[in-house]
Amino acid sequence: MSAWVLPDHIADVLPSEARHIEELRRQLLDTARGYGYELVMPPLLEHLESLLSGTGEALDLQTFKLVDQLSGRSMGLRADTTPQVARIDAHLLNREGVARLCYCGPVLHTRPDRPHATREPLQFGAEIYGHAGLEADTEVLLLALDCLHASGLSDGVIVDLADARIVRALFAGVPVDAAVLARVHAALVAKDASELHALTRSFPAASRDGLRALVQLYGDASVLDEAAKALKGTPAVSAALAGLKQLAASLGADPARQISFDLADLRGYAYYSGMRFGIYVPGAADALVRGGRYDEVGAVFGRNRPAVGFSLDVRELVGVLPARPLRAAIRAPWSDAAGLREAIAGLRKAGEIVVCVLPGHGSEIDEFHCDRELVEHAGQWQVRAL
Repeated sequence: MSAWVLPDHIADVLPSEARHIEELRRQLLDTARGYGYELVMPPLLEHLESLLSGTGEALDLQTFKLVDQLSGRSMGLRADTTPQVARIDAHLLNREGVARLCYCGPVLHTRPDRPHATREPLQFGAEIYGHAGLEADTEVLLLALDCLHASGLSDGVIVDLADARIVRALFAGVPVDAAVLARVHAALVAKDASELHALTRSFPAASRDGLRALVQLYGDASVLDEAAKALKGTPAVSAALAGLKQLAASLGADPARQISFDLADLRGYAYYSGMRFGIYVPGAADALVRGGRYDEVGAVFGRNRPAVGFSLDVRELVGVLPARPLRAAIRAPWSDAAGLREAIAGLRKAGEIVVCVLPGHGSEIDEFHCDRELVEHAGQWQVRAL
């Protein structure tokens, strides 16, 4: 095998795409800052017990593991940044009130989470700690939509809402081992009614009927009324349905986007504890943005307080956007002349891109579109159109 061949689902990012990714990263962070979110930068590598505590099997399987040569302890390369931000909120910031935090950095996955996906996403996310009300859920959703809008995505957006408390309530008091639970979750996600029927045959009637009903409970807002009848209106289910209805109303009507509901949606990591959502856009094979409420994620760090947020892969986002045109630049000759160097320095200080053409390379094409050139006229260096 050639030494330059990269591992499967790992790729270099070349200039045009890299520029697009970096510009989007800045736009996303600036959008979050406009809402009052503070940037944090967790490490890529952590002790395994800190990185995975309370996150569930799915994240464990996605995490690369190694042994620290200094301490001999097991370490992991993060596959998701949310647990790290929960640790920062609990131990380093330790604020009494609300904390709004955002981040953008690479994560590593042992396996791609869908066909043709990278195993090295660039994960951007934003999270609110310290407020349990729907106001925080609404703000996170609005911020996620604003981030997509800032990126150039606004038409054809679908916001799909669910709530983890519904499935949890239907499992309450049902003795079931982890393997069966995982199979039930998979059947719900796949809308596999026959598999679900077989798995729940021995469940109590209320749980069995409720879980089987979930397979059909997806669509527009009328699903919430159907669910209230089909799921017998236990307190937890009633609260979840009321919250989803209020959350959808808070987003308001917008002809450019659609709001839907899928009450059996369990995709994502196991730490979700309440409202959860996926945002779908044209050109993406799956939800481009995923998020929700995970009030229990900080418990393992000794601070179990309300938390809600979302994340997306900036590299995947670039993949559904049109390629950006080459950056306009000014072409300048290469020379040691003091006047020319001063002119170039002044243009760069003013924000212009000035590309000095090295001797013998005047006809080469690169990342920048030179639509102007720096020329000498009457002893002065001036910019003129090409």
